[in-house]
Amino acid sequence: MRRSMGRIGSSYDNALADAFFATLKRELLHNGRRCWSSEAEARQQVFRWIAFYNHRRRHSALGYLSPADYEHRRTSTTVQDLAA
Repeated sequence: MRRSMGRIGSSYDNALADAFFATLKRELLHNGRRCWSSEAEARQQVFRWIAFYNHRRRHSALGYLSPADYEHRRTSTTVQDLAA
């Protein structure tokens, strides 16, 4: 993976991506696990962490919902509003 890089203050300055990668490093890499036996194992662990992050990990900015639950509720509300 490569981080996005842009000039400071430009629209390419991606604070959300930086926060995501900081969380990934803190929760996956700094949690006692420093190396894997293969690239495939490392990819699998990152995939598992992303699945956890999207479906189980609650975020205070989303009212303590997981991103998947937040999107589901937001989409359901929008569809109901359009049907009315």
